[in-house]
Amino acid sequence: MEFIEAVFQYEFLQKALLTSIMVGIICGVIGCFIILRGMALMGDAISHAVLPGVAISYMLGINFFFGAVFSGVLTAIAIGFISQNSRIKHDTSIGIMFTAAFAAGIIVITMLKSSTDLYHILFGNVLAVRASDMWITLGIGIVVLAAVYLFYKELLVTSFDETMGAAYGLPVRMIHYFLMTLLTMVTVASLQTVGIVLVVAMLITPAAAAYLLTDRLSIMIFLAAGIGVVSSVAGLYFSFTYNLASGAAIVLAATAIFILVFLFSPKHGLLWKMLKVRKKRASLVS
Repeated sequence: MEFIEAVFQYEFLQKALLTSIMVGIICGVIGCFIILRGMALMGDAISHAVLPGVAISYMLGINFFFGAVFSGVLTAIAIGFISQNSRIKHDTSIGIMFTAAFAAGIIVITMLKSSTDLYHILFGNVLAVRASDMWITLGIGIVVLAAVYLFYKELLVTSFDETMGAAYGLPVRMIHYFLMTLLTMVTVASLQTVGIVLVVAMLITPAAAAYLLTDRLSIMIFLAAGIGVVSSVAGLYFSFTYNLASGAAIVLAATAIFILVFLFSPKHGLLWKMLKVRKKRASLVS
């Protein structure tokens, strides 16, 4: 009750709540495609690759959105270019580029006199969300959701089978970079909420929990978005009530939900699998 009263009373908490909800939705939605494509490492790479863009934006005194998107997309293109034009495999090129980008970001941070804001970018501080950050997150959310809605069929086909997508005449490579752009935008939107270090957890964990609950992508997307929202609100509650790091609280809330789904999911839950095994053994014995 105190938290609910505080939401109606304090403007900063209202902005934090709205931002958290939007981040939970878009991370869950994009995370579904990342899970299906087996690109969890790519999500980690992009989340770290935006750091130099954010740092340079602060150095130039411009909004970090522009630098972060540019840095993330440039890294995604570099990863694809290296893997397509050498013997180096995709996961190796990811490791090379995202560590290089992250290291470059650290170097730029050390050149700045104050790193207070950048600390929040690394680890998140949703309770310090400004009005401009909230509107940027809302704008990114609308663009991302609209893009997924408009190109759902193309993303669906290429996520399950790129070869089939190419056979249908779909521009598979272009769709890949389109998804990487959306992933970068979602990462930027999540900076103030969970930070660069933890954003990959919000991309993967809600979607992974939804993956265990259904075999249909459309339902998975809605479940992942819902789990993302519940995780964000629960994390914000614990962060505000017990003075905890907001990003860590949100991620742990998402992890707790995943553990529950992992254990009790009707089809794929560990508990139900154990019960099925016992029933089979009992039937064999009898």
